[in-house]
Amino acid sequence: MEMTERFATAAHALSKLHEAVVKETLSEIERDGLIQHFEFCFEIMWKCGKDYLREVEGLDAASPKAVIRMLRDVQIFSDEDTVFALEMVDARNLTAHTYDEKMAANLVAQIPAYEKFMQDWYKKITEKITL
Repeated sequence: MEMTERFATAAHALSKLHEAVVKETLSEIERDGLIQHFEFCFEIMWKCGKDYLREVEGLDAASPKAVIRMLRDVQIFSDEDTVFALEMVDARNLTAHTYDEKMAANLVAQIPAYEKFMQDWYKKITEKITL
């Protein structure tokens, strides 16, 4: 996927995630959809970060955590942002366990903060590039 297309897909995915986050109540199936949408948004955002690093900064990173650390190195993320983003990676890695009701409820409670962070992340890197 080319960078422009990936960023357009990310913008659309983030807007859909926002729609789900602001919903007052969610059925169990909507909750599971919210978790899956968070998962998708995270996947596309770390890949947008990877594209940004390669195309703008001339850096290569192969994993989400490496991308996040490099985004700190190029001052897209603060140290605090980096810690939060690394926690988000761990949360994303737990999404395979959504059958665990307690874990799912904890993740759903965190998703609004993750969604806001990813919106800010998207804005920070798109301000530095021309799509």
